[in-house]
Amino acid sequence: MIDLTAYIRTVADYPKAGIQFRDITTLLKDATAFNAAIDALALHYADVALDKVVAIEARGFIIGAALASKLSLGFVPVRKPGKLPAASISQTYMLEYGDDALQLHTDAITAGEQILLVDDLIATGGTALAAVALIRQLGGVVAHAGFVIDLPDLGGLQQLQASGVQPFVLCQFEGH
Repeated sequence: MIDLTAYIRTVADYPKAGIQFRDITTLLKDATAFNAAIDALALHYADVALDKVVAIEARGFIIGAALASKLSLGFVPVRKPGKLPAASISQTYMLEYGDDALQLHTDAITAGEQILLVDDLIATGGTALAAVALIRQLGGVVAHAGFVIDLPDLGGLQQLQASGVQPFVLCQFEGH
């Protein structure tokens, strides 16, 4: 496995002062690094019984769709409000720099389906926990979540674990 942190750009003071934004576009543009990340996630989940990959807008879509294809699973997007064209449910959550909401189509998940939640990064865990709540509201079983990046100082992994979800990350960045 290559050192993925070498392919991730840090942008200071984005989207607001004091935030160190971890930008995966530099990882995505490198075929070797991008494939290594998807392969590592796929290897970790290869023996887990799963029905679908659910990924969070927007960078999570890139990771989630590639991973779903690699694992031969269906892909479900969790979107920002107003982006889904059919009946949907909504969940509000807090970010480290504000609040937001996520939505999921009501027919995206069938009760009992085993779901892998995916996003590019976990920070405080608010976004991931909102997605977990949506999945569970539709009867999905979400016991696993995969991320490229963890910001351990913000405690998101512990929040997920406390909710019964086992997280897996490929790399970490101290500080935020």
